[in-house]
Amino acid sequence: MKTKLTIAIIGLASLLSVGAHAASLVSNDQAAGLQSMNQTVSISGIDGDQTNIRQALSQKADAQGASHYRIIEANRDNTYHYTAELYK
Repeated sequence: MKTKLTIAIIGLASLLSVGAHAASLVSNDQAAGLQSMNQTVSISGIDGDQTNIRQALSQKADAQGASHYRIIEANRDNTYHYTAELYK
């Protein structure tokens, strides 16, 4: 009985860890070896820090089925606007 419970818990944990993968930021050099999805995502706002901006881009990339993203536009003054190209 304990063996079945242990196997069930391990199986559930592996399913949850697969779903937790987030799209990662890549450099121009790294992107050269990846397949572009020919899609972009953008975010805009006020007072965003780098961590929150990267997290928001990663979430949007995940929602589009991307594994990686590369920032292709970054504008910051009193507001910010970032655009990222998506990769498989």
